[in-house]
Amino acid sequence: MSVSDLFKPLPLLHGPAMRNRFMMAPLTNQQSEHDGSASEFDQLWIEQLAQSGYALIQTCAATVEAGGIAFERQLGIHSDAHLPGLTRMATAIRAGGGLSAVQLHHAGHRADPKLGGIPSPASGDTLPGINAITTEEVQRIRDSFITAAKRAQIAGFDGISVHGAFGWILSEFMSPDLNNRKDKYGGSLENRARFTIEVIEGIRRTCGPDFQIGWRLSIERYGLRMEELREITAEIFDHELIDYLDLALWDSAQVVREGKYKGKTMLSVFTELPRKGVRLGAAGKIYSAKRAGELLDEGCDFVLIARAGILQRDFPLQVMANPMYDSPKLPVPAGYLRKGGLSERFIDSLRGWQTFVTPGSL
Repeated sequence: MSVSDLFKPLPLLHGPAMRNRFMMAPLTNQQSEHDGSASEFDQLWIEQLAQSGYALIQTCAATVEAGGIAFERQLGIHSDAHLPGLTRMATAIRAGGGLSAVQLHHAGHRADPKLGGIPSPASGDTLPGINAITTEEVQRIRDSFITAAKRAQIAGFDGISVHGAFGWILSEFMSPDLNNRKDKYGGSLENRARFTIEVIEGIRRTCGPDFQIGWRLSIERYGLRMEELREITAEIFDHELIDYLDLALWDSAQVVREGKYKGKTMLSVFTELPRKGVRLGAAGKIYSAKRAGELLDEGCDFVLIARAGILQRDFPLQVMANPMYDSPKLPVPAGYLRKGGLSERFIDSLRGWQTFVTPGSL
């Protein structure tokens, strides 16, 4: 395929089609208010993205419960008090012609007590002195995901993305290393995946046939097993439970180092699955027009732009204007990001990322 194929529309199972193959990845930016309300900095960031040519824009991870917080100044969607700011964000994205989604998040055992978080481990031996959450607490958190999705719908978003990556609660429950439960949410793969499936199915029942559901999945770390994740993904594809899968890879070209799929790219392990009407995209070091186009050849339906979108907000428009476009090289000075319109809060957050902001730059 050529780079021009990135600008072909992509129908989804539910709701409107994506106008092209560019999705803005959910990016932690720690610029909301301390109560989780969207700040003016959140609004500015979303307004910039809305005018940048993306087909679908995901917000940063938003807490479905106050106790599920992982980051200082994390966006919230656990209270109706968050609706005004969320509504402004959804309205801005729609005005720019794109689709919108809130990424729904609960930190699980990684919730930060210093921020009011309540660590909620699947197992009693994950954190010293903290018991596993009860079956009833699992179901309460499940229902909080579903309620948050309805809140996103009320705010005017086209859909949500369920955060099932990076060892956060749904990923945690999927991991045999982090989940040694004896109830119906532990043991077999079917049981460990039950939490995720119940969240997704509950959102569909509650939000109806026009609401879009995405699922973010990571493969590495936290005791996750690629063979198991492939199996549960195949089931989700077969039953068309979601509209799109967002594969969160550290590097979209990464090769499997051991096991059954050794030598294959991580991406190919999932693109080879029959997916019926579900769409599949990947994130991971997509810095150039060329690499974005290659991912369509490798079986992706769309690409998720992350760091390249921070470096140059309108990455899709840059690619449209120049099929040879390549992003500025990292790290970059803080002044470069500031000039591009990033808030000081966002820049401070990026200083915690490896090799993004030039050390010592003002």
